Amino acid sequence: MKGGGSRQLSENAVFSMLEQGLTELALPYTQKQLEQLAELVGLLDHWASRINLTGHTGPLEMASRLILDAAALVACLPEISESKTLADLGSGAGFPGLPIAILNSQVNVLLVDSRLKRHHFQREARRRLELENVATILGRSNEIEQVPCDIVIAQAMTQPRQALTMMAQWSHAGSILVLPASETASRPPCPDGFQDLLLREYRVPHTGTLRRLWIAQGAEK
Repeated sequence: MKGGGSRQLSENAVFSMLEQGLTELALPYTQKQLEQLAELVGLLDHWASRINLTGHTGPLEMASRLILDAAALVACLPEISESKTLADLGSGAGFPGLPIAILNSQVNVLLVDSRLKRHHFQREARRRLELENVATILGRSNEIEQVPCDIVIAQAMTQPRQALTMMAQWSHAGSILVLPASETASRPPCPDGFQDLLLREYRVPHTGTLRRLWIAQGAEK
């Protein structure tokens, strides 16, 4: 009984944190989306107790450092609402791709990762959360068939210069490449065929972490 009570308190705290964070970001959301985000936290916490999915431990830390971090990225990138396809390269446990897909049901999100256990988790999350706009791809992004997308994101893939080069392989004319980085990250070179890099900054609710977002816009739109 005690364990069940603690679990319920934790779930309530996650709901409250997510609700406050989305409100702070002025992101529109439905009750179903809020429930999906909270369920994603619970699913990740359950799997992380058995396999190494993330360095973050506990539902509240996962909610703040993974879900709200991804939500803050969405708030900083209004181009997502105008896009139809998005590739998340080196997506790990599915971040930021899964929260992006939940908050933007009109976008078809590709999660690309080469690690089998993380791929299995992504598939389970897609099934459990009924995310029909998510597809999971197992393999290295530079070794499998590239699918051109409107937006290409790589959050923790490799060094910025290499990441942008690999991301460009998944682009088409008019695509944008999105490279999240820490507040101290230096400016990477702009990949061939793209306009000069734009810099945006955003702050993550609850943690107050400041992020940089490097954006390379395709030559044509």
